[in-house]
Amino acid sequence: MQLDSGAQYEYSIDLLPPDCLTQPLWRSLLSNIRHVVAPERFPPLVLTSRPMTVGMLIGDAVSLPWYRTVFTNLGNVINPEVLPPLELESRPVDVGELVSDELSHPWWQSLIRSLADTVSPERLPRLELTSAPMDASLDAGNVHVVRWSSVISTPKVFLPDKPKPAVQPVILRPASAAPVSPAVNPLHAEASRIQGRLSRSRIREFALVSVALAQLVYLVGSFAGVW
Repeated sequence: MQLDSGAQYEYSIDLLPPDCLTQPLWRSLLSNIRHVVAPERFPPLVLTSRPMTVGMLIGDAVSLPWYRTVFTNLGNVINPEVLPPLELESRPVDVGELVSDELSHPWWQSLIRSLADTVSPERLPRLELTSAPMDASLDAGNVHVVRWSSVISTPKVFLPDKPKPAVQPVILRPASAAPVSPAVNPLHAEASRIQGRLSRSRIREFALVSVALAQLVYLVGSFAGVW
């Protein structure tokens, strides 16, 4: 950034790609060969933290051949690695039996344990409270509740009850006679039944003729080599 006499800022921003993208192929090839034959020497790495052993990396374990992993698994089963004692920096807490251990027990052990807890329950130590119980009465001053009678400044007014509606007399009405259905002519009923049967027979005839025509078309097509 440069500042001229007119108090204007000039920025020099280079948006061009790096030179390694525009160099010829033979130069890139020679540079790669030089890095392989005579790699650049870096100064030794200075660590400011304590190194920790994490074992074999995942990339190295995946790159191993299959027989190496088989031999490694057999060696771990026959002669497992002896690890140093675990260094705990926190206070252990007894949480009892783990859930996985409880599920691995057979069913009869859990049944006996349930019966034993019912007959002779475990005696727990007395609960130690670190806080005092709260007095919820109004005299203690812990609960700030305002009485509704102290908020009202007007005298109490008792409103009269609403008048009950007068009982209206019940007027008995004669029951309406049921409508009499006209007499059905038996000849008309028989004619309607015959007409229904004829319509159903025509539907069945149309369905059967359609199936027969479909079979005929399929046979003709199969003989002609269409299908």
